[in-house]
Amino acid sequence: MRIERAVDAYLRHVSLERGLSEHTQEAYRRDLAVYAEWLAERGVADTSGVMTAMVAEFAAERASAHPPPASSSLARLQSSVRGLHRYLVREGTETEDPSGRLRPPKAARRLPKALTVTQIEELLDAAGPAPGDDVPAEPAAVRDRALIELLYATGARVSEVVQLDVDDLAHGDVVRVRGKGDKERIVPVGSYARAAVDAYLTRVRPALAARGHSSPRLFLGVRGAPLSRQSAWLVIQQAAERAGLEAHVSPHTFRHSFATHLLQGGADVRVVQELLGHASVATTQIYTHVSVEALRDVYATSHPRAR
Repeated sequence: MRIERAVDAYLRHVSLERGLSEHTQEAYRRDLAVYAEWLAERGVADTSGVMTAMVAEFAAERASAHPPPASSSLARLQSSVRGLHRYLVREGTETEDPSGRLRPPKAARRLPKALTVTQIEELLDAAGPAPGDDVPAEPAAVRDRALIELLYATGARVSEVVQLDVDDLAHGDVVRVRGKGDKERIVPVGSYARAAVDAYLTRVRPALAARGHSSPRLFLGVRGAPLSRQSAWLVIQQAAERAGLEAHVSPHTFRHSFATHLLQGGADVRVVQELLGHASVATTQIYTHVSVEALRDVYATSHPRAR
């Protein structure tokens, strides 16, 4: 089969049968475009012409590129290539998998960065006034405060929050979140976030919705269309700049902070796993190491014989 046809067939399989997110599918598409171009430069136009040594050479070249790719990007690239060749074998298009000996790189273990509770509060105040504050606020500021309050209150991914519908909040003090693989989970919403969202729903969203086409999405842009992930990212960056936070702040920072603060407050790791929507508790346990680091810092600065 021609390389281009094989890639197209695999991407259709990924989209229709595996239910991966559009973001992940686009990453696979970019990775395999790089792979197909690399093969074409070596005169390989058909999948039967791909040899084990070629796949190994491709992986080695990508690993030694300048600037060097992140280990996570390299691992995803190799996963895309392995997935393509395994698919071709399963479908009977090829009999051998030339990527079978490819081993993913070891990812550098980096602890997620969490903000302190004080930094979270400073960032929220920079986004917009709290409900009940006797301070005039622009409509966008009311929305932005609600957005960031909800990110921190639920630990949801930014992609999950911008996909929320108004009806997903119609359950009192909980919100229905759709995660990876379209799996749903119910997450409690604290009083601060609920008040901020209620202020946005009553004071701002009706006017925004009137400019658009009656979208059910909770968060809307200035023209009434659903707020995009990129726009939400910009809201967070601008609030962090106004707050004067030197630490890098991204939408995922709130997810890290949510998990870390819960565990430091005594929450059970399996409860946090459920709230975050992790399939495995091992994924959640990285946050327990963050808490250990915090304990070490306190010990180092407080104990007379720590140094």
